[in-house]
Amino acid sequence: MSLVCWDSMLFIYWLEWHPQHGPSIDNIHKRMAHRGDQLCTGVFTVGEVLTGACKVGSTEKTRQLTAFFSSGVVRILPFEFEAAERYAQIRATHSVSPADAIQLATASVAQVDLYLTNDRKLKNLVIDGIKFIAGLDGVVF
Repeated sequence: MSLVCWDSMLFIYWLEWHPQHGPSIDNIHKRMAHRGDQLCTGVFTVGEVLTGACKVGSTEKTRQLTAFFSSGVVRILPFEFEAAERYAQIRATHSVSPADAIQLATASVAQVDLYLTNDRKLKNLVIDGIKFIAGLDGVVF
């Protein structure tokens, strides 16, 4: 079993069923389930995913998304003091956005096996605590 962390965009593609990426992400999720991998993401992702529903004022969609992230399907990783220290290290040594640094720091503290992203700038980074970072264009699953 591996601990696999998805960045925010993968959840947005999957839950909003992006025509290009939704099916491939769904396939990744099915293969992860078959292998017994555990899906996780940072608590920041919950806020990012809820933003779209809040922008359009959809309380029903907000409720559905909140229920999904509360269901246990996804392990929600906290952003705590140790993650804040890792965030500072990542921001100081890599040219990434604050949001990406939050996500990477959270995954790093959790010691994830794989961080999966669609951000090309992130997939070649080496971050302590993350065994492997891959993009959707890779052959991981």
